[in-house]
Order: sequence, then structure tokens, then C-alpha cells
Amino acid sequence: MTFGVDNLPYGVFSRPGEAPRVGVRYGDHVLDLAPALHDEVFAAPSLNPFMARGRTAWRDTRALIQNKLTDDTSMTERHLIPLEQVRLHLPFEVADYVDFYCSIDHASNIGQIFRPGTEPLQPNWRHLPVGYHGRAGTVVVSGTPVRRPRGQLGPDAFGPCAKLDIEAELGFVVGVPTTLGSPAGAFEEHVFGVTLVNDWSARDIQAWEYVPLGPFLGKSFATSVSPWITPLEALPRIPGRAQLPEPVGYLRRQSDWGLDISLEIVLNGEVVSRPPYSSMYWTPDQMLAHMTVNGASLRTGDLFASGTISGPAPGERGSLIELTWNGSEPLKFSSGETRSFLEDGDTVTIRARAGELTLGEVSGTIV
Repeated sequence: MTFGVDNLPYGVFSRPGEAPRVGVRYGDHVLDLAPALHDEVFAAPSLNPFMARGRTAWRDTRALIQNKLTDDTSMTERHLIPLEQVRLHLPFEVADYVDFYCSIDHASNIGQIFRPGTEPLQPNWRHLPVGYHGRAGTVVVSGTPVRRPRGQLGPDAFGPCAKLDIEAELGFVVGVPTTLGSPAGAFEEHVFGVTLVNDWSARDIQAWEYVPLGPFLGKSFATSVSPWITPLEALPRIPGRAQLPEPVGYLRRQSDWGLDISLEIVLNGEVVSRPPYSSMYWTPDQMLAHMTVNGASLRTGDLFASGTISGPAPGERGSLIELTWNGSEPLKFSSGETRSFLEDGDTVTIRARAGELTLGEVSGTIV
């Protein structure tokens, strides 16, 4: 089964005329958790109340669901709803959104595109996971249309973005908060699970505005996330990539949080890239440590994302700016069409697997 008992991602769903509530994906069905587990926390329209309960509750609930699906099928069948009968919603209330820049291959490609003939990485890149604070209010669920943004394109130019791009990313959803002034503890005590992210990017708006403070309007118009959040416990872990120089104390890894996840980017029905998350330089536990080392607090529902996932091979790049080398090498499709950046009507879908687990997909169409 594609979404079997070893997976069980959480989401929020509704049927016509009913309020949204929490369920888990099981095969081609959603298990309605509130009546199945007799727990009203799952009658809420978001995962936030459940995520705030913490790691012990997450682990115990997952085990209970697995047991019921395995041993008490007559009960669970009454609460399994076919996917075609439901609407999927944004699975959690986004408190804050931070986006990182953790792929050394992506950062190196961008450096070569914009600073040819020089060292592609900035001096700080190997010392800390670079990031920026995004816009929580424009995080949208998969399937939400993405309107082409308008903005300044230069000193005397204003208009629609002509270099609309994607960024294939993995997002991490915080369940347990921290207090202001106290860095986060162990990664698995705070982070509930992962979700696929497409951080849409207006490259021409971004290029004009980003000096000296970094991304702003070129990023804040839309960020799409999958309707499913896969619990950390379901994910196979691997050692992270070697890091030189050795990070400073708070960034030294306490455990293996490399993730063996394979992504696939589909543009208008054709696969254009297969980025491997295993190639990422900075790991999610390091992102969390850096995000809170100064005392910045976490809130339930915080989302932080990996930044573009790219591997070392040309067919493993996670953005169009890399795949087309800033438009100089357009993608060619079986239809005869070409693409340097996204055109109106284009649909992008990002899918992923972790070993035998399917992590779902995130999709959006440009309007």
C-alpha cells in the first residue's frame, strides 16, 4: 500500500457541509481521527493543538493509530473516508516562516551564474546555515493557484515578473514552542514532521531588491506546501554530509539527521529534475539550532524550509534558474515547447519518496 501503516501522514480535510478536521492518510482514504480515537483535539481545523502536545503524545498516538488500523479494522472502516469525497486544507496554522539556503550545490550554481570566475560561495556559507525570514500569511496549500507577481524590475521598470521560478524544498513543522531567550533543545523534541514546499520565486524582482538585505517581495507572494505532514518517526535517517571547516559548538551534530529523500519535479506533466535531499550540506537539526541560538522563540506552527534542494548533477537541480542556467539553456519538452522560466498556465508538481514511503506532492498553476 502506497500510504500504509508505516507512513500515516497527517492532514486537515472536510466533506461538503462539514467543518474541517484532522485525519491521517491511509491508502486512498482519510481516517477521521476524532471519532476513531475518541479525542476532540482532532476535531480542530488545524494540527496545531495536537502538535503542541509534544513528542510523547505524537509517538503514542501514532502507535495507537497503527494498532487500530491493523487489529481493529471493523471499527476503523466506519471512519475511513475515500479521498475523492474530501477537500484538503492547509494542515496547520503557520506561525512564522523561515527559509534556509542549505544546498551547497544550489549555492555554488547560483554563485557561478551571478559571479562567474570568482569563488561561488560567500565567505560565511560553510560556517552557518544562511536563511531569511519569510511571510507566513502567504503560505498556501497545494492546488492553490499562484498569481504572477508584479513589482520593480529595475530603476525605471515596473511590471509583471518575467522570470518566475520554483524552488523544490523540504519543510519542517514545529510542534513544541520555546520561550524567548532560550535556544531550542533536541530537534526531535520540537519538530513534528516534514512537508513538501515550493517556494515560488520572482527572480527579476529579487535581483533588483535583494541588496543589501536579501529576499523580500521576490519571495513573499506565495509559498505552496503539501496538504500532508509526515511524522519524523516515519523517516529513515542517514549521516549528514561531511562539513569543512568543522562547525562551531552549537552547530555540531548530536545525532544523524541526514534524510534519504528523493524528489521529482514535474512541469506540465514532464519530469524535469530529480533532486536528492541526501546531498544537502546543512541538516535540519542545524537549521533549528541556528534559528534559535540567539534566543529567538519557537511557536507551534512555525515552518522552516531547507532552501532549494539540488544535487551535483545537471538533472538534479531544484530550480529553473539552475536547470536553464538563468535562461541561457532552455528546457526542451516532447511537445516541442521550451521553457526558461514559468509561463501563465504552467503547472508544477513536486513529489517525493523516503525509501518505500511516499511523502505526497505539492502542486500549483500559474495564473
